[in-house]
Amino acid sequence: MQIDLSGRTALVTGGSRGIGRSIAERFARSGARVVILARRQAVIDETIAAAGADLAPRLRGYACDVAEAGDVEQVFQRVTAEVGGIDILVNNAGSSSRMPTMELDRAALQADFELKLFAAVQLSQLVLPHMRRQRWGRIINMTTVNGKAPTAAGAPTALSRAAGLALTKVMASEFATDNVLVNTICLGTVRSDQWTRRHEAEAPDTDFADFIRPRVRDVPLGRIGEPEEVANLACFLASDAASYITGTAINMDGGRSPVL
Repeated sequence: MQIDLSGRTALVTGGSRGIGRSIAERFARSGARVVILARRQAVIDETIAAAGADLAPRLRGYACDVAEAGDVEQVFQRVTAEVGGIDILVNNAGSSSRMPTMELDRAALQADFELKLFAAVQLSQLVLPHMRRQRWGRIINMTTVNGKAPTAAGAPTALSRAAGLALTKVMASEFATDNVLVNTICLGTVRSDQWTRRHEAEAPDTDFADFIRPRVRDVPLGRIGEPEEVANLACFLASDAASYITGTAINMDGGRSPVL
Protein backbone atom coordinates (compact mmCIF):
# COMPACT_ATOMS: atom_id res chain seq x y z
CA MET A 1 0.00 0.00 0.00
CA GLN A 2 1.31 3.41 -0.98
CA ILE A 3 0.89 5.80 1.96
CA ASP A 4 1.32 9.55 1.58
CA LEU A 5 1.92 11.61 4.73
CA SER A 6 2.99 14.73 2.87
CA GLY A 7 2.12 17.89 4.74
CA ARG A 8 1.97 16.10 8.10
CA THR A 9 4.34 16.57 11.01
CA ALA A 10 4.96 13.62 13.32
CA LEU A 11 6.60 13.40 16.73
CA VAL A 12 8.12 10.06 17.78
CA THR A 13 9.45 9.55 21.29
CA GLY A 14 12.31 7.12 21.73
CA GLY A 15 12.92 7.69 18.03
CA SER A 16 16.70 7.37 17.83
CA ARG A 17 16.98 3.59 18.08
CA GLY A 18 15.13 0.37 17.33
CA ILE A 19 11.39 0.49 16.77
CA GLY A 20 11.11 4.26 17.18
CA ARG A 21 13.84 4.84 14.62
CA SER A 22 12.13 2.56 12.11
CA ILE A 23 8.84 4.40 12.62
CA ALA A 24 10.50 7.79 12.18
CA GLU A 25 12.22 6.69 8.97
CA ARG A 26 9.05 5.08 7.60
CA PHE A 27 7.07 8.26 8.22
CA ALA A 28 9.79 10.32 6.52
CA ARG A 29 9.82 8.00 3.50
CA SER A 30 6.06 8.58 3.26
CA GLY A 31 6.58 12.33 3.08
CA ALA A 32 6.10 13.48 6.68
CA ARG A 33 8.32 15.83 8.61
CA VAL A 34 9.43 13.93 11.69
CA VAL A 35 10.55 15.17 15.09
CA ILE A 36 12.52 12.66 17.14
CA LEU A 37 12.69 12.92 20.92
CA ALA A 38 15.33 10.85 22.72
CA ARG A 39 17.62 11.33 25.67
CA ARG A 40 20.99 11.69 23.89
CA GLN A 41 21.54 14.34 21.24
CA ALA A 42 24.62 12.59 19.90
CA VAL A 43 22.65 9.42 19.18
CA ILE A 44 19.87 11.46 17.57
CA ASP A 45 22.41 13.18 15.32
CA GLU A 46 23.91 9.82 14.32
CA THR A 47 20.47 8.47 13.47
CA ILE A 48 19.59 11.44 11.29
CA ALA A 49 22.96 11.34 9.50
CA ALA A 50 22.57 7.61 8.85
CA ALA A 51 19.15 8.17 7.28
CA GLY A 52 20.86 9.47 4.16
CA ALA A 53 20.51 12.50 1.95
CA ASP A 54 16.92 11.73 0.94
CA LEU A 55 15.46 11.34 4.44
CA ALA A 56 17.70 13.45 6.68
CA PRO A 57 16.16 16.80 5.63
CA ARG A 58 12.76 15.53 6.86
CA LEU A 59 14.11 14.54 10.30
CA ARG A 60 14.78 16.77 13.30
CA GLY A 61 15.81 15.68 16.76
CA TYR A 62 15.71 17.11 20.26
CA ALA A 63 17.29 15.69 23.38
CA CYS A 64 14.56 15.12 25.97
CA ASP A 65 13.91 12.80 28.88
CA VAL A 66 10.16 12.30 28.52
CA ALA A 67 9.96 10.99 32.09
CA GLU A 68 10.76 14.54 33.26
CA ALA A 69 7.69 16.75 32.92
CA GLY A 70 9.67 20.00 32.98
CA ASP A 71 12.00 18.75 30.26
CA VAL A 72 9.04 17.79 28.06
CA GLU A 73 7.38 21.19 28.47
CA GLN A 74 10.56 23.08 27.64
CA VAL A 75 11.47 20.98 24.60
CA PHE A 76 7.91 21.02 23.25
CA GLN A 77 7.94 24.81 23.25
CA ARG A 78 11.08 24.68 21.08
CA VAL A 79 9.51 22.11 18.77
CA THR A 80 6.38 24.13 18.13
CA ALA A 81 8.38 27.34 17.66
CA GLU A 82 10.68 25.73 15.10
CA VAL A 83 8.45 23.13 13.43
CA GLY A 84 4.85 24.12 14.16
CA GLY A 85 1.95 21.96 15.30
CA ILE A 86 2.17 18.19 15.61
CA ASP A 87 -0.30 16.17 13.53
CA ILE A 88 0.85 12.66 14.50
CA LEU A 89 2.15 11.59 17.92
CA VAL A 90 3.77 8.22 18.57
CA ASN A 91 4.30 7.54 22.28
CA ASN A 92 7.03 4.97 21.87
CA ALA A 93 9.57 5.67 24.63
CA GLY A 94 9.83 2.81 27.09
CA SER A 95 11.84 0.03 28.61
CA SER A 96 11.29 -3.52 29.79
CA SER A 97 11.09 -3.68 33.56
CA ARG A 98 10.05 -6.99 35.12
CA MET A 99 10.23 -8.25 38.67
CA PRO A 100 8.28 -10.42 41.11
CA THR A 101 5.52 -8.74 43.06
CA MET A 102 7.33 -9.13 46.38
CA GLU A 103 10.29 -7.17 44.99
CA LEU A 104 8.23 -4.24 43.72
CA ASP A 105 8.61 -0.94 45.49
CA ARG A 106 7.02 2.46 45.07
CA ALA A 107 10.09 3.94 43.36
CA ALA A 108 10.14 1.28 40.64
CA LEU A 109 6.44 1.68 39.97
CA GLN A 110 6.68 5.46 39.92
CA ALA A 111 9.60 5.45 37.49
CA ASP A 112 7.86 3.07 35.12
CA PHE A 113 4.63 5.05 35.11
CA GLU A 114 6.51 8.33 34.62
CA LEU A 115 8.20 6.96 31.50
CA LYS A 116 5.38 5.00 29.91
CA LEU A 117 2.10 6.53 31.08
CA PHE A 118 2.56 10.03 32.47
CA ALA A 119 4.76 11.04 29.51
CA ALA A 120 2.10 9.79 27.07
CA VAL A 121 -0.56 11.79 28.90
CA GLN A 122 1.51 14.97 28.96
CA LEU A 123 2.55 14.79 25.31
CA SER A 124 -1.01 14.02 24.24
CA GLN A 125 -2.26 17.05 26.17
CA LEU A 126 0.35 19.20 24.42
CA VAL A 127 -0.46 18.09 20.87
CA LEU A 128 -4.24 17.83 21.16
CA PRO A 129 -5.13 21.53 20.94
CA HIS A 130 -3.56 21.76 17.46
CA MET A 131 -5.13 18.48 16.34
CA ARG A 132 -8.57 19.52 17.54
CA ARG A 133 -8.37 22.96 15.90
CA GLN A 134 -7.61 21.44 12.51
CA ARG A 135 -9.96 18.50 13.07
CA TRP A 136 -7.32 15.94 12.18
CA GLY A 137 -4.89 14.06 14.35
CA ARG A 138 -3.39 10.67 15.10
CA ILE A 139 -2.04 9.39 18.42
CA ILE A 140 -0.42 5.96 18.54
CA ASN A 141 0.52 4.50 21.91
CA MET A 142 3.07 1.70 21.78
CA THR A 143 2.23 -0.88 24.46
CA THR A 144 2.64 -4.64 24.85
CA VAL A 145 0.49 -7.74 24.72
CA ASN A 146 1.43 -8.27 28.37
CA GLY A 147 -0.78 -5.29 29.14
CA LYS A 148 -3.71 -7.46 28.00
CA ALA A 149 -2.51 -10.81 29.30
CA PRO A 150 0.08 -10.27 32.06
CA THR A 151 2.46 -13.04 33.04
CA ALA A 152 4.05 -13.83 36.40
CA ALA A 153 6.76 -11.39 37.50
CA GLY A 154 5.70 -9.04 34.71
CA ALA A 155 5.26 -5.87 36.75
CA PRO A 156 5.80 -2.96 36.64
CA THR A 157 5.68 -2.99 32.82
CA ALA A 158 2.45 -5.00 32.67
CA LEU A 159 0.80 -2.49 34.99
CA SER A 160 1.89 0.64 33.14
CA ARG A 161 1.07 -0.90 29.75
CA ALA A 162 -2.39 -1.95 30.93
CA ALA A 163 -2.91 1.65 31.96
CA GLY A 164 -1.75 2.69 28.49
CA LEU A 165 -4.46 0.52 26.96
CA ALA A 166 -7.08 2.21 29.13
CA LEU A 167 -5.69 5.63 28.24
CA THR A 168 -6.01 4.79 24.54
CA LYS A 169 -9.69 3.93 24.89
CA VAL A 170 -10.45 6.97 27.04
CA MET A 171 -8.82 9.39 24.60
CA ALA A 172 -10.33 7.70 21.55
CA SER A 173 -13.80 8.17 23.01
CA GLU A 174 -13.17 11.78 24.02
CA PHE A 175 -11.67 13.05 20.79
CA ALA A 176 -13.43 11.08 18.06
CA THR A 177 -15.75 14.02 17.40
CA ASP A 178 -12.64 16.09 16.63
CA ASN A 179 -11.44 13.49 14.11
CA VAL A 180 -8.48 12.69 16.34
CA LEU A 181 -7.91 8.94 16.19
CA VAL A 182 -6.15 7.15 19.04
CA ASN A 183 -4.92 3.56 18.81
CA THR A 184 -2.34 1.31 20.39
CA ILE A 185 0.03 -1.28 18.96
CA CYS A 186 0.55 -4.14 21.41
CA LEU A 187 4.00 -5.55 20.83
CA GLY A 188 5.24 -9.06 21.39
CA THR A 189 8.85 -10.08 20.87
CA VAL A 190 10.20 -7.58 18.34
CA ARG A 191 13.84 -6.92 17.50
CA SER A 192 14.51 -3.71 19.37
CA ASP A 193 17.38 -1.86 20.97
CA GLN A 194 16.40 -3.48 24.28
CA TRP A 195 16.85 -6.97 22.81
CA THR A 196 20.15 -5.96 21.22
CA ARG A 197 21.50 -4.75 24.55
CA ARG A 198 20.22 -7.83 26.32
CA HIS A 199 21.96 -10.08 23.79
CA GLU A 200 25.23 -8.20 24.22
CA ALA A 201 24.98 -8.41 28.01
CA GLU A 202 23.83 -12.01 28.40
CA ALA A 203 25.32 -13.91 25.45
CA PRO A 204 27.82 -11.79 23.53
CA ASP A 205 29.55 -14.88 22.09
CA THR A 206 26.42 -16.25 20.43
CA ASP A 207 24.61 -15.27 17.27
CA PHE A 208 21.48 -13.22 17.85
CA ALA A 209 19.43 -15.91 16.10
CA ASP A 210 20.65 -18.54 18.59
CA PHE A 211 20.04 -16.18 21.50
CA ILE A 212 16.47 -15.36 20.51
CA ARG A 213 15.36 -18.84 19.41
CA PRO A 214 14.29 -20.09 22.89
CA ARG A 215 12.38 -16.86 23.42
CA VAL A 216 10.17 -17.26 20.36
CA ARG A 217 9.21 -20.91 20.83
CA ASP A 218 5.75 -19.82 21.98
CA VAL A 219 5.26 -17.57 18.93
CA PRO A 220 3.08 -19.33 16.34
CA LEU A 221 4.93 -17.63 13.49
CA GLY A 222 8.14 -19.01 14.96
CA ARG A 223 10.28 -15.90 14.70
CA ILE A 224 10.98 -12.51 16.18
CA GLY A 225 9.22 -9.50 14.71
CA GLU A 226 11.17 -6.83 12.86
CA PRO A 227 10.96 -3.10 13.65
CA GLU A 228 10.14 -2.35 10.02
CA GLU A 229 6.97 -4.44 10.37
CA VAL A 230 5.88 -2.34 13.33
CA ALA A 231 6.71 0.82 11.39
CA ASN A 232 4.50 -0.29 8.50
CA LEU A 233 1.52 -0.71 10.82
CA ALA A 234 2.19 2.61 12.55
CA CYS A 235 2.39 4.35 9.18
CA PHE A 236 -0.96 2.87 8.15
CA LEU A 237 -2.63 3.97 11.41
CA ALA A 238 -1.19 7.46 10.94
CA SER A 239 -2.64 7.79 7.44
CA ASP A 240 -6.00 8.64 5.93
CA ALA A 241 -6.28 4.97 4.94
CA ALA A 242 -7.08 4.24 8.61
CA SER A 243 -9.71 6.96 8.91
CA TYR A 244 -12.34 4.70 10.55
CA ILE A 245 -10.06 3.05 13.10
CA THR A 246 -9.91 4.42 16.63
CA GLY A 247 -9.88 2.99 20.14
CA THR A 248 -8.27 -0.25 18.97
CA ALA A 249 -5.46 -2.30 20.49
CA ILE A 250 -3.79 -4.28 17.71
CA ASN A 251 -1.67 -7.26 18.68
CA MET A 252 1.62 -7.38 16.78
CA ASP A 253 3.15 -10.46 18.30
CA GLY A 254 3.17 -13.24 15.70
CA GLY A 255 0.04 -14.72 17.28
CA ARG A 256 1.52 -15.26 20.76
CA SER A 257 -1.11 -13.47 22.84
CA PRO A 258 -3.84 -15.72 24.26
CA VAL A 259 -6.37 -12.89 23.96
CA LEU A 260 -7.58 -10.83 21.01
